[in-house]
Amino acid sequence: MIELLGFIHYLITLYSYVVIASVIMSWLLGFGVVNAQNPFVRSLYQGLNAVTEPLLRPIRNAMPNFGSIDLSPIILLLGCFFVQSVVLPNIAKLF
Repeated sequence: MIELLGFIHYLITLYSYVVIASVIMSWLLGFGVVNAQNPFVRSLYQGLNAVTEPLLRPIRNAMPNFGSIDLSPIILLLGCFFVQSVVLPNIAKLF
């Protein structure tokens, strides 16, 4: 069971990196640093959005509108860190 919790911890860490990569990619596209017409860039951005959007969309719907500032990735990362640092160790103590 401890190995399974370690694997879940690893997956949450990996997902946190994907969320950070998605945020950085959206900044690069938004500021025009990378060309959105490039097929590799477009497919990478679509892939990152496909992985992160299912968890970000409910957070965006629950939060008030802050205009052009999107704080949902921060909330998602805080949730991931909470699960890693509080929930998983307490589950591990039960076993």
